[in-house]
Amino acid sequence: MRQAELKREQAKRELSLAQRKLVAEIQSLYAEASTAFLELEGLRRSTELAEESLRLVTLRYKNGESTVLEVVDAQTTFATANSAYQDGALRYRVALAGLQL
Repeated sequence: MRQAELKREQAKRELSLAQRKLVAEIQSLYAEASTAFLELEGLRRSTELAEESLRLVTLRYKNGESTVLEVVDAQTTFATANSAYQDGALRYRVALAGLQL
């Protein structure tokens, strides 16, 4: 009888530990998703600004007011910002997938 009680208590402790680990993992995944979402908003804004800058530089170039170097620089900036946004979007989607699991 005593042995059965000890086993039951041990099972309760193991269950409690597993539950605490699960809650901690869910909190960690939620924090990661939240952080990734906030970062994604900033990356989206940077991409929009780089795109607008590229548009304006291209217009200035067509009017003869800027150089081709400025256009290439604006294209590079936009490509870099867009790539960072795509990376951030992937990070966010991976974080959401982790929560869904």
